[in-house]
Amino acid sequence: MSKIKNYINGSNILPLSNKWIDNYNPSNGEVYGKIPNSDKRDVALAVASAKKAFKTWSKTDRNERSKILAKIADLLEENLDKFAKAESKDNGKPLSLAKLIDIPRAADNFRFFAHAITQFGSESYESLGEEAINYTLRHPIGVVACISPWNLPLYLLTWKIAPAIATGNCVVAKPSEVTPMTAYLLGDICTKAGLPKGVLNIVHGLGKTTGNTLISHKDVKVISFTGGTKTGAIIAKTVAPMFKKISLELGGKNPNIIFADCDYKQMLKTTLLSSFSNQGQICLCGSRIFVEKPIYEKFKTDFIKAVKNLKVAHPNNKDAKIGALVSKSHLEKVLSYVKIAKKEGANLLCGGEKIMVKGYEKGYYMQPTVLEIQNNNCKVNQEEIFGPIVTIMPFEKENEVLKMANNIRYGLSASLWTNNLKRTLKFTREIEAGIIWVNTWMLRDLRTPFGGVKDSGVGREGGFEVLRFFTEPKNICLKY
Repeated sequence: MSKIKNYINGSNILPLSNKWIDNYNPSNGEVYGKIPNSDKRDVALAVASAKKAFKTWSKTDRNERSKILAKIADLLEENLDKFAKAESKDNGKPLSLAKLIDIPRAADNFRFFAHAITQFGSESYESLGEEAINYTLRHPIGVVACISPWNLPLYLLTWKIAPAIATGNCVVAKPSEVTPMTAYLLGDICTKAGLPKGVLNIVHGLGKTTGNTLISHKDVKVISFTGGTKTGAIIAKTVAPMFKKISLELGGKNPNIIFADCDYKQMLKTTLLSSFSNQGQICLCGSRIFVEKPIYEKFKTDFIKAVKNLKVAHPNNKDAKIGALVSKSHLEKVLSYVKIAKKEGANLLCGGEKIMVKGYEKGYYMQPTVLEIQNNNCKVNQEEIFGPIVTIMPFEKENEVLKMANNIRYGLSASLWTNNLKRTLKFTREIEAGIIWVNTWMLRDLRTPFGGVKDSGVGREGGFEVLRFFTEPKNICLKY
């Protein structure tokens, strides 16, 4: 039974209240550790540490900041196995996925922003006829709150921390209380890399207490949050009167639009991934699949066959394609949507039930599930489920599927499968989403802006967009 600690001012310390939260292993349903249930005193200590460190870190040469971020990336890669095992155990995802994607991407985040900050500039304008020049300085802002979800714990936490500290800010991070382990391990990595005390602080606890205290603290100037739309709305309402700068990356219910002229073999392979990677617990998963009628029946047959061959197993099983869902309550929520779908008239094509994995009967496993629907407005097609459930539905006309794709409160991402250039240009222009993949999925370039529209969020992460977010512009007009 391990007890992790808060990371404040460069040291691992116990919560001042000495109160703890159980940490469950999703693969077997058992408590394997305790995490701090931090209160306002712990948050205040972390914020004070960040505020003090900001005085020097904000003035540290960007090349020095770059070197430290690059060193953090190196140390994450050197400790790949340790971090991957911790992530898999904490989250329930296959160990192979953590090794291949999650931890390498966390290292990439630090390395990318280590280099990006040395290339980050600003604009200047000569005012002809006025003998003046305008130029813009970009300053770090202060203490930043970084709050991340449980589905890609280290991956998404470092996606916020790296650009925040690269630009000279200091961070108080609150990882999800459901998956705290790799955030805890990150503290030691940062110390070894030479990150000055107080530049990064990590407090653990519940969102409604620890998280709310953090975002409400008067010395926290910026909030970067990834998580559910309901929580994002609460954050926006709470901090609006305080005029804090916020970025909210929220929910998604993404369309996957498949035309008959696509590369069928590549589409089928990729659609399997975009449907069920990480147990469907990725905000970018294509959970609404629309298939053009001429290939619909063939797709349905081939897709169901492929889904049934996905191996659900303990995360350490090298053949596992689907591991455990993150928690018992989340498993119950996802399963409840199967019942809702049936009541709404959906046809259950495969899956839909909890699985008992031999030796791990208390684990949170579920069959990958495919539902055939006839109405795009049904709950299962309008509400974010965030699990291994997808719907499939045929369409005939372009305008018909475009309307269905956009007829939803979310607008995070979309996938389009076609080899028709005219159609591609039309759909990529008219689909209401922040990210659109054409003939691929999850092909990411860290230089590009990341985020959604409508209820999927406010602001953008990635590239120079996030470096602008974490800095404050100051325009200078110099007459000469």
